[in-house]
Amino acid sequence: MTTARILVQMRLIAALVALLVLAPAGAQSYATKPVRIFVTIGPGAAADVLTRLLGEKLAVRFGQPVIIENRAGAGGNIAADAVAKSAPDGHTLLMASSSTHGANIWVYPKLPFDPIRDFVPIILVARNPNVLVVPPSLGVSTLAELLSLARQRPGELTYASGGTGTSMHLSGEVLASLAGIRLQHIPYKTTPEAINAALAGDVSMTFASAPTALSQVKAGKLKALGLTSERPLASAPEIPTLASQGLAGFDVSAWYGLAAPAGTPEALIERINAETGRVLALPEVREKLLAIGMEPLGSTPAQFGAFIRAEMQRLGEVVKASGAKAN
Repeated sequence: MTTARILVQMRLIAALVALLVLAPAGAQSYATKPVRIFVTIGPGAAADVLTRLLGEKLAVRFGQPVIIENRAGAGGNIAADAVAKSAPDGHTLLMASSSTHGANIWVYPKLPFDPIRDFVPIILVARNPNVLVVPPSLGVSTLAELLSLARQRPGELTYASGGTGTSMHLSGEVLASLAGIRLQHIPYKTTPEAINAALAGDVSMTFASAPTALSQVKAGKLKALGLTSERPLASAPEIPTLASQGLAGFDVSAWYGLAAPAGTPEALIERINAETGRVLALPEVREKLLAIGMEPLGSTPAQFGAFIRAEMQRLGEVVKASGAKAN
């Protein structure tokens, strides 16, 4: 082999080594400043509790503070729009939900963002069912009693939600549709406001996330009539599903996953996916989530993307059947 050819091969090898070193360099240096995760609802709600738990662990892995930004309102659209318009450098993320990346495209006549085009999916994090709860002052203790009361007073019973298009809202629409009753939807700006309305007896019922509902039910402040998922909660097996009480097919659970602005480098997406997956696998994290009625998940970015598309189609059918629209 000639000296010239050896030199050419050495240069090629050097170039390949350089590419291998430089390609993941962005991911290795991440994060270079505080990471902000936008949450679509207010402090204390299920998604907020979940995100703060993740943020605490991710801050150690990223070597930077993880700041939780609560941007409630418009069914999560305010938070999603803010992230969609952020720099695609991995330092601004969205805790996407079944609202922002599922139902809202069907509920709102015009969104300020496109859930597919304007975001890159990172990882499916967790899901939790809602619990149909009523204030003790309503005077009912079972689903059958509630439906009987609703039929005696058509259109008079009200249910609160944390906003149009949320899983709380869709749960009420599905209940009315499957049970053949008429209910009034009272949307609030945030989930805690909707819960407070139920606690005060200002509304007849609400569909609280499992973490929130369980604490209020245990305190005797609300009565649980059923779960919106198809299977019972391991942390509260005493609460029957609505599907098992004559409402076959009732399955409306909230889900959450991290997403980044479109254009975020693939190396950063993979890094955030890997670190989040490791956090979700921690025994203490899984135990905390399961204890509050939330199921930890995990996925590849591609799997999460496919899940989003499937959910958009499924929830589109739910919204069309219910006729739900933003005011």
